[in-house]
Amino acid sequence: MRKRKIGNLEVSALGLGCMGMTHGYGPFPDRAAMIGLLRSAVDRGVTFFDTAEVYGPYTNEELVGEALQPLRAKVVIATKFGFGIGQPAVDGGPALDSRPENIRRVAEASLRRLRTDVIDLFYQHRVDPAVPIEDVAGAVKDLIQAGKVRHFGLSEASAATIRRAHAVQPVTALQSEYSIWERRLEGKILPVLEELGIGLVPYSPLGRGFLTGAMDHRTTFAEGDFRNNLPRFTEEARRANQALVDLLGRIGAPRHASPAQVALAWLLAQKPWIVPIPGTTKAARLEENLGAADLELGAGDLAEIEAAAKAMDVRGDRYPAPLERLTGR
Repeated sequence: MRKRKIGNLEVSALGLGCMGMTHGYGPFPDRAAMIGLLRSAVDRGVTFFDTAEVYGPYTNEELVGEALQPLRAKVVIATKFGFGIGQPAVDGGPALDSRPENIRRVAEASLRRLRTDVIDLFYQHRVDPAVPIEDVAGAVKDLIQAGKVRHFGLSEASAATIRRAHAVQPVTALQSEYSIWERRLEGKILPVLEELGIGLVPYSPLGRGFLTGAMDHRTTFAEGDFRNNLPRFTEEARRANQALVDLLGRIGAPRHASPAQVALAWLLAQKPWIVPIPGTTKAARLEENLGAADLELGAGDLAEIEAAAKAMDVRGDRYPAPLERLTGR
């Protein structure tokens, strides 16, 4: 697979988001099967794997660590800190904890679970308003100097926060939601990333599965699947948003490409420093997603997608209010 650079870190053009293997969606697949899937991704050229301590919590890092330990020299592993796991909820949402002492504690625990001596990319999962971002960046800088972390990342941060953090410790990547149906980064964030030489790692690049075309307004989700609580996944919203999936299908049909492949190819065409991390628990979906790296969308295709997408009004907020308040800080 072709490579891309986020900041000064070289990774495969598409990474693999591992969250859904143990967290968020359910029911969760057999652990041995997921270890096999992770290793097969490496065989297919994927070098970039994304996890976090809060996924599970902890079980996702343990899975990734077990699967990738024999292949550690070939891969880049990203994980995250910043949630106050086990702490009381705040304003209806999860607690945050980016105190420097907690960052250090999380780093040590993540290293053990990932079975490695260094974290390649360490993101602040959500900006903590109780801790100055300069203190956060300084704590990660110390970990980098100690050889326990290689690169610093942020997630769902504002342009101002990115600048402040970058002034203390260069930010390698921003991980935020970005896809053909979630484009709020384009106004203020993308120009700052380009100016500062920071890469973008879009999570949910396939709209939590909706942009694959594998679901519609009749689809039901398992108990515990967090899409049951997302405004954009109500039956009414999915019915209204189907037009976007139909558009991807029309663009892909002459090229024998799936809606998912068009959605990922669209992202790759936006900037050379964008590396999406679609997640999956299925070998066939992994193969399909990786095929997007070889799908070239021409200027006419991109213009058609742009015109049609702008004419559509995506229905539904992406998060409930308590979770949306954690973004853009």
